[in-house]
Amino acid sequence: MQTPKIAVITGASSGIGEACAHALAAAGFQLVLGARRADRLAAVAAATGGRALPLDVSVRDSVEAFAAQLPERVHLLVNNAGGALGLEPLAEFDEDAWLTMYQSNVLGLARMTRALYPKLLASGNGHVVNIGSIASFETYVGGAGYTAAKHAVRALSQTMRLEWLGQPLRVTEVDPGLVETEFSLVRFAGDTERAAKVYADTRPLLAGDVADAVLWAATRPPHVNIDEIVLRPTDQARADKVFRRTQG
Repeated sequence: MQTPKIAVITGASSGIGEACAHALAAAGFQLVLGARRADRLAAVAAATGGRALPLDVSVRDSVEAFAAQLPERVHLLVNNAGGALGLEPLAEFDEDAWLTMYQSNVLGLARMTRALYPKLLASGNGHVVNIGSIASFETYVGGAGYTAAKHAVRALSQTMRLEWLGQPLRVTEVDPGLVETEFSLVRFAGDTERAAKVYADTRPLLAGDVADAVLWAATRPPHVNIDEIVLRPTDQARADKVFRRTQG
């Protein structure tokens, strides 16, 4: 009987991370799930048969404590933790918000990758999937902090491929457009009305659509690396170009 592959997912308590947990569990992966919200993480772990461990990717000690509890071999790391804060123009940017975005989206991804690198290598077929965004290669008014952070994710993904060339490791970046999750609710500090307007009169992607892309990339043969997957709803042409239907 083949030993199940082990997948680690960060930011697994909701949204894309939670959807990835369900998709990968259904495909036979053994899950280790990390997030800050312990109660919600425990619920996802119970629903997917995974193991829940506390994790704050913005804190080095938390990442190292998390990694120390993992087995010697890890086959898949889904770097999903991150998010956006605020939508202020560059001339009015909130430095604390930018620092928080960099800690989670950029340094958090780097910390997790560094901590799990030996375990991914030991698996003989390791794979890192970085959840980026169309903000990895597009910009929009008010999005300088988030787009800069996601552009950095793109740079990290490409550098991993260069540095790991010849090693049994794959790197994929999944870049979704408009996805209806708690993303906007977090961005606007819990303002439900403002968050709802982001998705009003349009049909966005769902978290499960992104999870499908992650699963597909993760289940290709070992000699096949899916460098990048860009997916948008049909109602979106660019980050700031969304088709909205009038309500009847």
